[in-house]
Amino acid sequence: MLFKKTRELEAQIDEYLDLVDRGAMLFMEGIRFYFENRKDEFEQRMEDLRRTESKGDALRRLIENRVYSHTLIPESRGDVLGILESTDKVLNMTSDTLLEFSVEHPGFLTELNALYLDLARATTSATESMIKAIRQYFRDLGAVRDYINKVYFFEKESDKIAEKIKRIIFQKEIDLSHQVQMRYFAYHIERIADEAEDVCDRLTIATIKRHE
Repeated sequence: MLFKKTRELEAQIDEYLDLVDRGAMLFMEGIRFYFENRKDEFEQRMEDLRRTESKGDALRRLIENRVYSHTLIPESRGDVLGILESTDKVLNMTSDTLLEFSVEHPGFLTELNALYLDLARATTSATESMIKAIRQYFRDLGAVRDYINKVYFFEKESDKIAEKIKRIIFQKEIDLSHQVQMRYFAYHIERIADEAEDVCDRLTIATIKRHE
């Protein structure tokens, strides 16, 4: 165990990761409800996600203050805080993306609905695998790589799906403004997986350093 005498800190980090995991599930549900035209349920998930993001921000700052004020885990402090800050970007991005849906109410070609849902599933899977990889960093270093590889796989899948969406969009004879808006939302969903990949790049380096 990385923290032999900091059980409370471990519990707080686990709680924080639980919030990120909840955020990913709320995001996926919100996207699904949007494309099913279940507006009230979509808005509820969006508000739930915003509250989850706010709780995550507060808890992350509490963890950071605890680590610094009590001089905990000095040998890994920078890596741990960097991982948490990068993870926070993923949670923030899921919330921001649903908010953009709520504000703009974008219209999509019906034939693309399934692809947008596939894209959201890929990014959600990347986020969930990222969370598992981080948990293993504190428990079993040997298992970190397996989950990181899953993140990389789902990130590549999201790239492929997003590219397919964009190609279909710009083959249609519709207003450029509508094309750009649909591309914009594909891009924002895709970016969540990109951020999860960035977290895992940082996590890979931190894992190597602990092996040394």
